[in-house]
Amino acid sequence: MKIVCASSVLLGREAFATLGECVVAPDREIKAATVHDADALIVRSKTDCNSALLAGSRVRFVGTATAGFDHFDTDWLTQAGLTWYAAAGCNANSVAEYISAALLLQLGQRRGRKLAGLTLGIVGVGQVGSRVAHKARLLGMRVLLNDPPLAAKTGDPIYRPLEEILPQCDVITLHTPLEKKGPHPTFHLAGEKFFAQLKRGALFINASRGEVMETACVERALAQKTICDALLDVWEDEPNTSRELLAMAALGTPHIAGYSFEGRLNGTVQCHQALCRACGLTPNWTPPRAITHPTLPLIETDAAQLDVESALARILLTAYDLPADDRALRAGASGEGKAWGEHFEKLRKHYPERREFAAHAVRLTNASPLLRELLRGFGFQVEAV
Repeated sequence: MKIVCASSVLLGREAFATLGECVVAPDREIKAATVHDADALIVRSKTDCNSALLAGSRVRFVGTATAGFDHFDTDWLTQAGLTWYAAAGCNANSVAEYISAALLLQLGQRRGRKLAGLTLGIVGVGQVGSRVAHKARLLGMRVLLNDPPLAAKTGDPIYRPLEEILPQCDVITLHTPLEKKGPHPTFHLAGEKFFAQLKRGALFINASRGEVMETACVERALAQKTICDALLDVWEDEPNTSRELLAMAALGTPHIAGYSFEGRLNGTVQCHQALCRACGLTPNWTPPRAITHPTLPLIETDAAQLDVESALARILLTAYDLPADDRALRAGASGEGKAWGEHFEKLRKHYPERREFAAHAVRLTNASPLLRELLRGFGFQVEAV
């Protein structure tokens, strides 16, 4: 079996060479000639998988080591008889950790507001949204959920209409797929009507897909102070995104919320297992323990002079330096022409290794039982002192 694997797939060669010949190619250079004699193709989000790439090839399986599959023409893949797979949930915890750190950074450290008691609205309660809800409840936030497809499927009244939750939200965060058709489209969902209904002065977060928000409407909501801040990881027209919106946003990152090491590795593992299932094979590769259980610097904190949220923020932002991602994106904002888009893509391609909270050990002194419990709830290894 011949497998073509995009170079952005973490440990792709190591994983897929166990199943046959593995050819690794740069994502943007995967063309029809690259895959014409391949049996399987493994990519991430930079490779469009459609008839132009795959018609006439030998490929029978296409996998993406990402949760999203906007880059797949699923109708054509299905009609052509190809098996396709997306690694649902692979980076869900990574995105939820990003949201937690962003809330503690922007509301707690920068605005001096306590999260406990604030109302968080979550639009899209799938793999990511459900984890965001769990972490928000750990922080003492009131959580409101909106997910029309789940509401229709389950009939569960926990999922409320958007027009009902928006006026109540101190924070609103988007975690929907991008849907341009069907009964529940999400394209430009966060538009004029959305912001008109939203509680004035709310915090707006988008870490789903850029096209779920309408850029001009977000800019207008910020200019008119309809929303107090915008925290944005995704943008319309990536990588040639709006530098004007970045300048207005309180936090801007280059579509890396789900780019933790674990999130990317999960995508590889899930695609490997899916290809094995499709071929009737037993999975024969697991990542080395030295990779999955790294030795990271110990996070030591004296919580004597800190309230619980402040101590939690210090530890989360030590484990994940979110402001550094914001600074890195803004550093290239003066680039002209193609330089800006190239800067955005370079940040994603060369994103530094970021481990999830569960890979970090924390040693606390003068800490309350509540802080220890919260840290364990976020996945940290808490050492006894």
